[in-house]
Amino acid sequence: PLRTRGGGPMQVLLNSTPRIDSTGRLVGVVGVGQDITEKKAAELELTRVAADLRKLVDTANAPIFGIDPAGCVNEWNQKAANITGFSKSEVMGRNLVEDFISGEFKESVAIVLNNALNGEETANFEFPLYTKSGN
Repeated sequence: PLRTRGGGPMQVLLNSTPRIDSTGRLVGVVGVGQDITEKKAAELELTRVAADLRKLVDTANAPIFGIDPAGCVNEWNQKAANITGFSKSEVMGRNLVEDFISGEFKESVAIVLNNALNGEETANFEFPLYTKSGN
């Protein structure tokens, strides 16, 4: 295997093409290699950081949920499941406002969430979530 100057393994991206002479006969291969060692290391670090963030969200001591642009749940951490009684699998893909917000708060919650989907932050907005027991 190829090694870096420091002796570590080198990751190489190889492009090759057949080498043909003037009579059309194959006489070899021409290869061009590109050192992608640093790129691969960065990809591994990114994967590690993403896993750490996923674990942080899943195990946070606060309910964390997310919605897609249609308002459907696409994130639901363990604390949200514990508090509401709804497991992640029960809420994923369902409309958060329509299915989990009480009637008198649907409009205000929808406005806050739509504002967030449009890049506008809201801090300290309180609203109730339905629990599985109906509370």
